[in-house]
Amino acid sequence: MAKLVFALNQSLDGYVDHTAFAPDPVLFRHFIEDTRSLTGSLYGRRMYEVMRYWDEEHPEWDAAEREYAAAWRSKPKWVVSRSLTAVGPNATLLSDDIEAAIRGLKARHDGVIEVSGPELAASMANMGLVDEYRLYIHPVVIGSGKTFFAGPRPPLRLVSSDRIGDDVIRLTYVPA
Repeated sequence: MAKLVFALNQSLDGYVDHTAFAPDPVLFRHFIEDTRSLTGSLYGRRMYEVMRYWDEEHPEWDAAEREYAAAWRSKPKWVVSRSLTAVGPNATLLSDDIEAAIRGLKARHDGVIEVSGPELAASMANMGLVDEYRLYIHPVVIGSGKTFFAGPRPPLRLVSSDRIGDDVIRLTYVPA
């Protein structure tokens, strides 16, 4: 059975604005390897539209960016949306009975399915579907934006903490 993991970069003050800070080369390498290891990714509409950037080649990319794009493209993606009518390559649209669809994905697959986006993760957590939270804490304070947790969560239990590169700490929690 697959494990549903919510993982996202976050500022020290709890915000997840990807335009306010970026991974250094060590963390980016970690994300390349992490993406390669995934069974697939689960996105809401907004996060999927952000990630579609990796579907097309960009001449300004360096080797690491091309590597990440190749890893991302190779993995299945499931997109939860009631407004989209189509999704891109290697992606499947989920719009009906989302809870049953996600439970089915978890039952049919092994490994890690990463869920991206605070609102979708909150919805999945409210259904009891999130198995693990990975917070990548960056040493920046941005003061406003979207928070990692889109609503209250029952108590969590810390299962690991890892330093990645010089500045980022990954905290891994599971529901208590």
